[in-house]
Amino acid sequence: MASFARASVGSKEREVVEFNEQDWTVKDAKATYLVDRWGAGYFDINDDGEMTVLPLLGRGGKIVIREVVEAARQKGLGCPLLIRFQDMLHHRVRALNEAFNTAISRKRFKGVYRGVFPIKVNQLREVVEEIVNAGRPFHYGLEAGSKPELFAALSLHTDNESLIICNGYKDENYIRAALLGRKLGKTVMLVAEKLSEVQSIVAIAKEVGIEPMIGMRLRLSSKGAGKWSESSGGAAKFGLSTEELLQATTILRDAGMSTALKLLHFHIGSQVPDILIIKRAIREATRFYAKLRKMGHPIEYLDVGGGLAIDYDGSRTTSHSSMNYSVREYARDIVYNVADVCDEENVPHPNLVSESGRAVVAHHSVLVVEALNTVEKPGKAPGTFAVEEHKLLRGLREIGELVEQRELSESWHDLVQIREESQKMFELGLLDLELKAKAESLFWEAAQRIMRLASQLNVNDLPEEMLELRRELANQYICNFSVFQSLLDHWALGAMFPVMPIHRLNERPLVRARLADITCDSDGKISKYIHCDDEEDTLPLHPVNDRPYFLGVFLTGAYQDIMGDLHNLFARVNEVHVFLDTDEPCGYYLEVVIPGSTISEVLGMVQYDTREMVARVKMQVDAAIKQDRMKPSDGMKLLEDYERGLRDNTYLHTS
Repeated sequence: MASFARASVGSKEREVVEFNEQDWTVKDAKATYLVDRWGAGYFDINDDGEMTVLPLLGRGGKIVIREVVEAARQKGLGCPLLIRFQDMLHHRVRALNEAFNTAISRKRFKGVYRGVFPIKVNQLREVVEEIVNAGRPFHYGLEAGSKPELFAALSLHTDNESLIICNGYKDENYIRAALLGRKLGKTVMLVAEKLSEVQSIVAIAKEVGIEPMIGMRLRLSSKGAGKWSESSGGAAKFGLSTEELLQATTILRDAGMSTALKLLHFHIGSQVPDILIIKRAIREATRFYAKLRKMGHPIEYLDVGGGLAIDYDGSRTTSHSSMNYSVREYARDIVYNVADVCDEENVPHPNLVSESGRAVVAHHSVLVVEALNTVEKPGKAPGTFAVEEHKLLRGLREIGELVEQRELSESWHDLVQIREESQKMFELGLLDLELKAKAESLFWEAAQRIMRLASQLNVNDLPEEMLELRRELANQYICNFSVFQSLLDHWALGAMFPVMPIHRLNERPLVRARLADITCDSDGKISKYIHCDDEEDTLPLHPVNDRPYFLGVFLTGAYQDIMGDLHNLFARVNEVHVFLDTDEPCGYYLEVVIPGSTISEVLGMVQYDTREMVARVKMQVDAAIKQDRMKPSDGMKLLEDYERGLRDNTYLHTS
């Protein structure tokens, strides 16, 4: 049953309905957390209120995320737990290649698609190997932006028809490594970022006796949008101007290597949300290609770089956390616009290359964290206080009792006034601790009543002070993870990630909360959450009871695995890799189980020698024993505990 009350904000009056927990369905959960929008068909909620994953969409089985968590716990891996659904990598690679191949076929495009995965987006070997395996039927290659990434690419790359694109600034050893790949028969493209690199490539290629395959990175006038827009345009960090491009072709001609120019490349930024920006850049770059072809340069490839976005917030807009196009539209627009300009200029169609990393790996990774406890605003104080009723307390109690009969804004203003008065009296020594405690409890009790009524109104009808009250009343859920290690883009760039419970989704979430991590830093929190209208600063959650409460942070597969730092020395989390298998009773199996970093391993990263540390503690134990401050048996147990602790995981243990 629902209870009714009258509430008003300003001159607007609403009939407020306070629902019971039973007035809630899985459909409500999907709408609240926008699962159908950002989930891209991979994520869903079953009738039991459990979050599920369909790694191959309709082609394969469904996995309950909480069951994977429980299976990992049985293997000794608690939260935080990173779950990789490796089949999803295969699906994403196939979907991208099929989108381009379909567009090429329908347009009767004369070139082929040869995509590459940029290793920088997720350098972990297990991830790159799966992508290489998935891309083999499509001759899908790799992109390297540094010497270490190039060495990794050379070892994993076995299909000589696929590409290795070498981006980033290059020294002599970088160039020699790329030419080693050429000697092995690999299609390795050295993309020049500046004129001096062209000269170095020519000189070293002559020395080793092999003609290089050279690409030129264009510095387009077209500029991206969103948080990474500054990486493009005329002031970009990388790329050749038009004049430098012509000088580079002269260098190649004078060296007798005009035929070495095989590729043109550009990049207008990561996570480009607006397809119109991509279209403009494509047409501009294709003009460069066409003009150079007419000058006699046998360029074979046009590399459109990265930028293919992910809809993190489900809004399907040009927000920096979203995109207003699909992968299929992206592929069609590239193919059709390149063909249009080439046909107009009467030059051959190039082979197309894209460096889509985020769109390939973001979905496959889910970070599961456990809420350890909550920090709540005080409610009604238990017991009684041995003090006479004070006028401040009478005023606070009256506001709480009469709130349904008054305007909410008026009640809130009166409440704030009394709180300020009580604080001033305390600072002047006119209010003792018992009275202050009672006043605080009554204040929050009345504030929570106001917020319960206001929460049933349209959020657009609420003044800013009511929204501020909601923020003040939000609980904090302390979760066993580090934002700095696992979600660095959120802390550093304000990037949005979908966050929601992975179970109990058939129950109404009764609590507004923020998630805080276990670092000793006030910035260690998730401060923004996706919402149907705009971003929110609180998240609807369930009350924590005596059973584990798990939350998932989704779409974390791009960059987060590799960019995290060691703040408070919290390091790599526990990890499992999940594969679908119809022969298994549950429909899947855990192929790889990777324990998170130990305290000893992390200390070694910051130049601590754990053997020396143990020796130092032993000296202190021996001294304490000699001074009769400790029994020998207690000293040996202390030392054993210290050594055992060094082998422990950096995160907290939960039962």
